[in-house]
Amino acid sequence: MPYIKIKAYPKDEEIKKRVADRINQVFLEEWGCSQEAISISIESIAPQDWNEKVVKPEIEPNKDKMLILDGEKLYK
Repeated sequence: MPYIKIKAYPKDEEIKKRVADRINQVFLEEWGCSQEAISISIESIAPQDWNEKVVKPEIEPNKDKMLILDGEKLYK
């Protein structure tokens, strides 16, 4: 706990590592969990596959769980 799974357009490995490090730090500071509890993965999805592999199977069925959707904060 927690397991953070990120799907995004392809980026180079250095960018992925920097993003993972920053997310890791946020969870250490804000979530209050130990380092041993954090797991982070980043999966690259080609832009032409985004709708079929991410939007339809993951975003659309989970809209009620989204905190930010298409850049818009859904919380106050």
